[in-house]
Parts: sequence; structure tokens; C-alpha cells
Amino acid sequence: MALPLIWSLLGYIQLPPKITSPGKSCWAGNVRGTCCSSSGRAACAFANLLVSIPSNSGFVHSLFDSPVELYLKARQSVQRFTVTQLGLAIFSNENSNKYVVHSYNFFLFPSTWGVTDVEFALSASSIQFLSHYGFDYNKFLKDGIPYMNEVQEKIFSQHLLAGSWNISRDVLKKAIDEVTCWVGAAEEEETLILQDLSGYQVFEVQLVLRQALQNVWTQPLGDKKVMVKKVSPQHRWLLENSPYDSCRKELILLSARGFTNLFQTLVKAKKPLVGHNMLMDLMHLHDKFYKPLPESYEEFKRNIHNLFPVLIDTKTVTKSVWKKHPFPRVSNLLEIYSVLCSNLNSKDPTCPVITPASDCSRYAEKKCPHEAGYDAFLCGSVLLKSAHLLLCGYTDDAVEVDSSFSRYLTVLAEYLNKVNVIRGGVASINFSGEDAPCQRPPLLVVHVRGWSGLNERQIRQEFKALCHFDVRRLSKDQFLLLSNKFKHVRRVLRDANHPPRLGVSIYRHWRHSPSISCLLQVSGIVALWSLLAFVLGGAPCCSF
Repeated sequence: MALPLIWSLLGYIQLPPKITSPGKSCWAGNVRGTCCSSSGRAACAFANLLVSIPSNSGFVHSLFDSPVELYLKARQSVQRFTVTQLGLAIFSNENSNKYVVHSYNFFLFPSTWGVTDVEFALSASSIQFLSHYGFDYNKFLKDGIPYMNEVQEKIFSQHLLAGSWNISRDVLKKAIDEVTCWVGAAEEEETLILQDLSGYQVFEVQLVLRQALQNVWTQPLGDKKVMVKKVSPQHRWLLENSPYDSCRKELILLSARGFTNLFQTLVKAKKPLVGHNMLMDLMHLHDKFYKPLPESYEEFKRNIHNLFPVLIDTKTVTKSVWKKHPFPRVSNLLEIYSVLCSNLNSKDPTCPVITPASDCSRYAEKKCPHEAGYDAFLCGSVLLKSAHLLLCGYTDDAVEVDSSFSRYLTVLAEYLNKVNVIRGGVASINFSGEDAPCQRPPLLVVHVRGWSGLNERQIRQEFKALCHFDVRRLSKDQFLLLSNKFKHVRRVLRDANHPPRLGVSIYRHWRHSPSISCLLQVSGIVALWSLLAFVLGGAPCCSF
């Protein structure tokens, strides 16, 4: 998508807060990802939809979770929390290896237009975390751009057509009283200014006044004022049929949809969407801007694939890069970016040169972790630098590397649509096919002897000194242990220092499964009774 298209779209829909560059207004927040042009000419980065609890996703990740179980857990969390900010970074490919980046931040707040009223939860740790990094909650609450999904839009449209509103009675009464007291003595073309109206009240008050009084006309003045003018019936008819009337229902719907307009433009562009650990981001995009998350995991995958046919998770990509290069271990996006920009990563003349645009120069001078636009900038930069390293690995040193973006996409082909799972029964979710099974260490079973009342947390605590395991109860006195590292399993099996009342062995389904044990017990009882009946009844007699 070309850069001017995004700018002109935002100017047309007139969203309450203007687009602001990092140098002017920086917001912190919540959706991470990058959408890059497949042609390499204009790489559009769509980024940073993090949930409102950055230090906690609202549920416990477990290696025992299948993809379906993981999705259902995450779905509950996404439905409870909202999106506080979205960052947009646009990478423009100036020449073969030079990229100029424009980064933007958008405060988002659920639409409160008409009858729409969204409830969401707050996490104390999230508020503390974002406050530590300078998040401005006043801007989030007062200036957040509205958005709605298709279900909310349908409800809003029905009420808009029916003319039913959820406006405050006090606000409406004050406006009607003020206008009716004024209009009787006013001359034609005289005006009255109504003050202190919020975004959606600006439209609702106008519609109510126009319906109640046939000799007035209304016009918004800025974000919080409405001008009321006394007019003749002929003048009123002309104004009602004017294409410039801001209260036309299609324009009200356009404004109420807010950021959803831009989201749908990005969907129509069908550009690759890039993110870092982006599963929760995709779920929020689906739930907040498209449709409420379905109960079916497979339906969710199909919907996301239809919206964004090409996904690239930089966490999946950098895992591969780190296996092929002796880089130090890192844990977050900023650390990955720092390593790729350091002397540890050897440079060559064809390496991508990434420069923030002049109005976004603060990102070149200062680190701004957990700021949406900055994380968008990091995500796109990590993608380009990682793709270049992978491309160099596939190319003969004697041959000059073609570092065009189309070549980068070619070398990234094996990672497309594979979104990293932080901790679960699979390593990644494949949005364009079946999820590949993950190669895990063998499952362990703990036998508890003479120690009643133990739970999963206590079992985990007993083995904490050795290594980290996920724990799940198998039966009254048995627990399963699962790790994603083979060395942890070997350590526990070799170690003789774990509590003597806890016996550890490799899990064998036929031996340890409660259902198999129950079946064998029932079969044994049936066989015993059959044998007893045979012995007591004697052999059958034959008579001729």
C-alpha cells in the first residue's frame, strides 16, 4: 500500500485524534505486527496491538495445552481486555537496500456511540507496567479513537436508521431547553453555540434538534461544539440535501467505525502482516475490528488467513537465525534488535540501511520500549535484518547478495504463516495448514507415597530447584511432568535428591493411564468370575 493512501484515508475520515509522529505525541500500548509490501517498494508496517496486560496475558501457558485448548484460554482473555494503543510503521524502500520509516501511534478506545457500551477489565500489574514506561492514560480515556467489529456495527446501524439513541438525558434536556428558549426570539440566520459536548454527543444532539425543530439547522464546530442556526423552510430543504452535511448517516457511521476503516483498508491491501509473538495480536485484531472470536479454533485460523494471507512472526524467524549464528541469548524484541545492530552482526555493503523519517527522528536518538510506534519500528527492522542474514546463508560469499525485499520474502518462505506459541503443545500455529506436532522430551510421571493432599503447585515447587516443569494431575496420587528441554528430564531421572516419597519414572500410557488401568481391572474381574464359574459349575455333561 502506498504511503499517500494511508495519509489521505485518515484525513478523510477525520478521526478525533490526529495522526501524530513520535516527536509530537507518543502513546504506549497494545498491538504488535508489521505489514510489508511484497514488491519491496513500499513496506507498510502494521504494529503493536498488545493486550492491556503486558506482563501477563491473563491466563497460564502450559506445555500440556493442545492448540485448541490454548486458543480457548486465550479467547477468554481477549474477550475480557481491550486494546489501548496501536502503532503503525511504514517502511519505504528508497533504493536497493535503504528503507525510510514513518512511525505513528494511535490511542484506541471502544466506541461509545449510540447504544454501544463495552465493558472491559483492568489489571493492576498492567497499569503499573505501562505507567512505568510513560503511558498517558488521560489520552487513552479522553482522546482514544473509536472502533467496532462487524456485529457492533450492525447493531449501531440499526439504531442509527431507527433514530434511537442512548444520549444522557441531562445533556439532551440542557441542549433542548437552551435552543427552544433562544429560537422563539431569534431572527433568521442568527446562530447559537452549544458547548461542552463529547464526540458522539455532537452528532446525537444535532439529530435530535433537527427532528424536533423544523426551523433550525445545526453544524459541528470542532470536537465539542455545535452551532445552531435559525433558517427558513426553503433554506432547510437545501441544507438537508447538501452532500456536505456532516450528519448524513453514512458519514456518522464512518466516524463511529473510526480505526476500523483503516484496518479494513489494510485487509484489502493483502500485504504480508509481520509481528513478534503475534498470536494474541491476531486474536485482538479479529475480535476488536473484524468479528467476535469464534468458539471454533479452525474457524479462527480460516478467518485470519482470509484477512491476512501472509503472516510472518519474527519470533519464529529469529529462532532460526539464532541457531545459525553465535549470538548471545536474548529475551525480548528490543534485545534482539540491539544484537542485530551491534558489532556481533558483521555488516556488508548490501545490509539493509534503516532510517527513521525526519519527523520520527526521536526513535533514532532514544529507546522507547513498549511504545507502540517504536515497537513497530523494531519489528520491521528485525525482519529486514534477519531476512538478510538468512539470505547471506543461502548465497555464495563470492556472489553479491540481491537484498531486494522480494528476495527477502523468498528466503522467508518456510516461515510464512507459522506463528510462534510461547508455551504450548506445539511450537507454532500454522495458519495455512495443519499444525505440526512438536518434538518434546518424554513425559514423566510422579508417584506420591504417603503424602496426601498434594496439588500441582506443591509438586512444581518440589522440583523447582532442579528445573521448571509444567504439572498436571493424573490421578489421586499421580502427577504428570512435562518440560520442553531434554536435559531437564535427564537431570530429574538421574537425581537422587528429590523427596523420597515422590517416585519419578517415564510415563507409559499402557501402564500409567487411569483409563487403561481401569479397563485392565474390569477385564481381570470379569476373567476371574468366568474362571470361578467354570470351576464351580464343572465341565458340561454330554448325553446321547
